[in-house]
Amino acid sequence: MTKLIVTGGAGFIGSAVVRHLVRNTEHQVLNLDKLTYAGNLESLAEVSGNPRYQFRQADIVDRADVERIFTEFQPDAVMHLAAESHVDRSIDGPGTFIETNITGTYTLLEVTRAYWSQLPPARKESFRFHHVSTDEVYGDLHGVDDLFTETTPYAPSSPYSASKAASDHLVRAWQRTYGLPTLVTNCSNNYGPYHFPEKLIPHMILNALHGKPLPVYGDGQQVRDWLFVEDHARALVEVVMRGRVGETYNIGGHNEQKNLHVVHTICDLLEELAAERKTVGIKSYRDLITFVKDRPGHDHRYAIDASKIKNELGWIPSETFETGMRKTVQWYLDNETWWQRVLSGAYKLERLGH
Repeated sequence: MTKLIVTGGAGFIGSAVVRHLVRNTEHQVLNLDKLTYAGNLESLAEVSGNPRYQFRQADIVDRADVERIFTEFQPDAVMHLAAESHVDRSIDGPGTFIETNITGTYTLLEVTRAYWSQLPPARKESFRFHHVSTDEVYGDLHGVDDLFTETTPYAPSSPYSASKAASDHLVRAWQRTYGLPTLVTNCSNNYGPYHFPEKLIPHMILNALHGKPLPVYGDGQQVRDWLFVEDHARALVEVVMRGRVGETYNIGGHNEQKNLHVVHTICDLLEELAAERKTVGIKSYRDLITFVKDRPGHDHRYAIDASKIKNELGWIPSETFETGMRKTVQWYLDNETWWQRVLSGAYKLERLGH
């Protein structure tokens, strides 16, 4: 049994990791989350009563608070997912991204280093700090056959990706300089259940159900590699448990799709699964598609070579784009209470008990 701290465990990917750990392993999990707008404890309802799970509300920038949590919980590993992650928000207000993604990661590294340095030899040897990052640190690809590998040079395009790139460099520097046993993963675009509604796929599903326009940036030809979030959670646990210290692992879904095709797929699934919910006067969900001015500095194509994690750890995604999208659309149709409470802001009331 291992004791893991998961930072950002109430977020989209973090909650998937926590649910996977509690549901499918015997590990003890402490979810450390600041509970910003994107943190939602209702995404953890199914595990909240489990004796192997606990939650602590804290900001990773607050060193004293994080130190107390480490001292009390005595973790064997840290999975660091806490981050500001929405590109549009980083363009509008980059300061929060600098504070959380860079200063927060620095603070967490320093708390972890002080804690790790005083562990007994066996626990010190087995300890791991796993930093979860994004493929956006690589910038974009120009050739149709190019792929991001673990050695692709960094060329971030947005304040968000620049802040994540900085945090990646800090983690590697702490491994090189201080010997802290770190691992880094860079993932492609995630999607699936419990995704915050401002992100592309849930935004399109919910807008369509409400008969609202489906805004597509530019011509919609931007290409992303889509990774089902539960596949990603499995990969992250494999890395923290079996990955080689100091290594980077790229995690991708092997599902490159143009943004416009993603929106078309959502519309077509809704035609099949929710035709009766179509707004009066709308013949087809596709009729709601509206092209809008492109995002500043919008990367054109991301695609990941995930052969390293497959060859070293045996991980491959279980879901294809088609099966994952069907599960995702069906989940939003079946879990209206969850997303209605997010849209109304009612989910924040859950925090009053913590």
